[in-house]
Amino acid sequence: MKPSHAPVPITRRRFIGAAAAALAVSPRRVLAAEAPPRGRRLGVALVGLGSYSEGHLGPALRLSEHCALTGVVTGDRAKGERWAREYGFPTRNIFGYDTMARMAGSPEIDAAYVVTPNGLHAQHCVAAAKAGKHVICEKPMAVSVAECDAIIAACRSAGVRLTVGYRLRYERHYAEFARIARDGDFGAFMRIEGANGFEMGTPDAAESHWRTSKKLAGGGPLMDMGVYVIQAACMAKVEAAPVAVTAAFGPVTRPSLFSEVEESLKWTMEFADGAVATCRATYAETVSTFRAEAAHGWARLDEPAFFYDDLVLTTSRGAVALPNVNHQVAQLDGMAVEILTGKPSLAPGEMGRRDIAVVEAIYAAAAGGGRSLVKA
Repeated sequence: MKPSHAPVPITRRRFIGAAAAALAVSPRRVLAAEAPPRGRRLGVALVGLGSYSEGHLGPALRLSEHCALTGVVTGDRAKGERWAREYGFPTRNIFGYDTMARMAGSPEIDAAYVVTPNGLHAQHCVAAAKAGKHVICEKPMAVSVAECDAIIAACRSAGVRLTVGYRLRYERHYAEFARIARDGDFGAFMRIEGANGFEMGTPDAAESHWRTSKKLAGGGPLMDMGVYVIQAACMAKVEAAPVAVTAAFGPVTRPSLFSEVEESLKWTMEFADGAVATCRATYAETVSTFRAEAAHGWARLDEPAFFYDDLVLTTSRGAVALPNVNHQVAQLDGMAVEILTGKPSLAPGEMGRRDIAVVEAIYAAAAGGGRSLVKA
């Protein structure tokens, strides 16, 4: 199964420190030790009712312990009414994209989860923040660093929380991998490899509709599947961002489908301590691998490394026995606990901005055929 899927000064040192402190607490410990008051649940409105909301977030909200679906934002009123009937929220909490400001008058809605195409994230996140709602933005956070800054500024101005929908931050295997990196079980990870992708269908296939549009997607598989690889590589480096990248676009084998965005892309990320990550994102084949090697051992997410089901973490000491969970339920409950208790986010807006800064550098390197520095 494939996953779907005013400038703010942020220094690399400030971000790394905040992120590392947040990641020092695993999602399981957060849920166990810092649960919200009994009966208090986070009211969530889904902004966008596409396949990811329909197939994953909606069902997960039925299973969530700390969240409830209390509204939707959609361009299709009839669809919104169907969701209201199926999930039991009042029809007054159905909004259009042009009427999101009215969410301010809905006390049942605490947070808006923006699940629209990438190119619309900034517009809808800013609108949700202005309505006074906490913002959860599906990955990638936006299509440019400038848009990320606009989202961060809007949330700060409104005094609301901002979290990026990085589901793997709340998944147990990745939480343990982050601990291994942070505690230096094998030393610093210096050689990192990752690839993620799936074979895109025909132009009329559901997954092709907006993912091959430059305006809506912001780019091709790098914006969709590649963000997972960037995330995992930075996790291996205890949230340090790369300082430079090299990149090259792959061949276009289906020009009718990939006339606006890349079909595949390879890149390397260089870190300040000399570590190198070799990465790939593609819409030409199904692949999902990740491995990090240090002087005294290695850790690997067995294939498929980034998909929804049956993750396995293996190290040079053997397989790590951890139960699998529903990723979306774990993510929603983890984020709800953070918001309801005021705990630091495992996936703050600054992390989403960092990743888009890396994405911008990768595209610049690929377009120029050389090496680009990553701007903090």
